[in-house]
Amino acid sequence: MDAQRDIPTTAADVAPLVLPRAEHPVSRRLIDADALKILFRLQRLGFTAYLTGGAVRDMMLGRTPKDFDIATDARPNQIRKYFANAFIIGRRFRLAHIRFRGGKVIEVATFRKDPGAAAMEAAATGSEAPGAAAPQFAFGTPAEDAWRRDITVNALFYDPATATVIDHVGGVADLRRGRIRVIGDAGERFREDPVRIWRVIRYAARLGFAIDEEIGPVIRAERGLLAGCSEARLYEEFAKDLLGAGAQAVFARHREYGVLRLLLGRIGAALEDDEAMFALSGSLLGIADAEKEAGRAPGLDELIAMLLWPWAAPQLGGAGPDPFPALKKAFLAAGMVVALPKGVRAQVIDLLALTGRLLRALGDGNMRWSIRQRPGYAQAARLCFMITQERVPEEGESFELLFQKAFPGRPLMGGGRPRRRRRRKPANPQ
Repeated sequence: MDAQRDIPTTAADVAPLVLPRAEHPVSRRLIDADALKILFRLQRLGFTAYLTGGAVRDMMLGRTPKDFDIATDARPNQIRKYFANAFIIGRRFRLAHIRFRGGKVIEVATFRKDPGAAAMEAAATGSEAPGAAAPQFAFGTPAEDAWRRDITVNALFYDPATATVIDHVGGVADLRRGRIRVIGDAGERFREDPVRIWRVIRYAARLGFAIDEEIGPVIRAERGLLAGCSEARLYEEFAKDLLGAGAQAVFARHREYGVLRLLLGRIGAALEDDEAMFALSGSLLGIADAEKEAGRAPGLDELIAMLLWPWAAPQLGGAGPDPFPALKKAFLAAGMVVALPKGVRAQVIDLLALTGRLLRALGDGNMRWSIRQRPGYAQAARLCFMITQERVPEEGESFELLFQKAFPGRPLMGGGRPRRRRRRKPANPQ
């Protein structure tokens, strides 16, 4: 491919690169059967319909796809007309969710183009005028739909009828080179929607790709724009980082580009500045990543606690017997741009405080076993095990056994100082 075809600059620049079946690894055998049925039915009805997004990217990389999204020129109402199990969702742009048994959902979206920079910026920051209508995407062509996406490797199409991969933006070349590149001018795209900065970092980390050398400086220059995004969007992206695969690698890339101190305030600054602190955080997230691959994904509150534990541990040193208030105060003073919902924040603080109490008990042997009745005890005991043993407990292992090993003579019930029995007052003689 020549240089012009490698990096096109507009949707109309060049004809798309079309790879025939012999030149790519994408196979219909790897595509969900229901997704194929939707694609072929739309095409029989006379519509253009392609598989797109992560499924095409993953198959091009020789990976097993998980999510199957479809792009078509059929309008939302037409999709609903021809698919009885289709439900129309969306405010800014309406798309169809076609539902199947077992909770499976195939997303079908109409080809669209960007509404313009001003509308995108307002949507990204939540700064639309009160009462104003939400910015609407306009319907577009396949090329315009590819160009409105964030990064090149996620903008490929697969046509099952011809078994071809269609590339309007140079995504095939970037996949082959292991490179993440923003579609269009990076600075302009980041200013339109700063969350694209976050996505670029996430995809690079999860795929193990390099971020294009021209984009790295733009990320560092524009990363402050993330502070202007809505709290809901930032929390959503934060949760995706932790719940998805490769959280350890994702947060390492955030640190590399100086994004942690922006998102997590003083907490992020501590993790960026202290190598040992971040190494422990990364180690815990690495254990969590292995658990996800094994089908034992931790909950979000547990994952947040793993990320933040190295910062929280010093905060608990002089916090007294009930560290919750001190830890809550430190959280609120951290200046986090990612605002945890109150309920999640309370769960995380409680989990960190319980973990601190268990670790202290492993050190001094003073354990109040009534703590096992607390709702977060099982998670705290598990996190304590991971911190001390650098792995998850196997079957038959527990915090109780760690305590018994550290203090063989101490009972597993009662613990600590023996309770002083109250003397009963003698009954008054009549």
